[in-house]
Amino acid sequence: MAVAAVLALAVLAPATGHAQEAKRIGQHGDWDAYTRGTGNSQFCYMVSKPQSASLQSRRGEIFFLVWHRPGQKEFDVVQVDIGYPFKEASEVEVRIGGDSWSLFTKEESAWTYKQADDKALVAAMRKGARMTVKGTSSRNNPTTDTYSLKGTSAAYAAINKACGR
Repeated sequence: MAVAAVLALAVLAPATGHAQEAKRIGQHGDWDAYTRGTGNSQFCYMVSKPQSASLQSRRGEIFFLVWHRPGQKEFDVVQVDIGYPFKEASEVEVRIGGDSWSLFTKEESAWTYKQADDKALVAAMRKGARMTVKGTSSRNNPTTDTYSLKGTSAAYAAINKACGR
């Protein structure tokens, strides 16, 4: 998981200034919780790698994040890093049980379209057991990744506490 944490910092580091080292604040089931920075630059996140991933040998790092940036009033932001460039104008499907969400893509990452979707997806993650993430690469190869949701509630509580939420 440490590689995913470092990559998450590289992806999410502010454009100005230097990335601060992440501090692991707990491992909860299949999810890890981290924090970095203080004050306005504080950033807290939970992250996991998939239990299974298609075309894994041809992909970079794959992980799923939920993060807070209290200084920017950003909470429960969902982000998928897929390990390949997405097909242009494609969407990612995230499914938990009978519910699904569509995420927009940019380069190797995907996010929900609106904050209400973030909140609903995070709530479903905390109640569910498994999550699938389906995407399409720029070479038109479909992928399906499966995540365990074991530990999401505890990891979420840890990042809430760390970010004063």
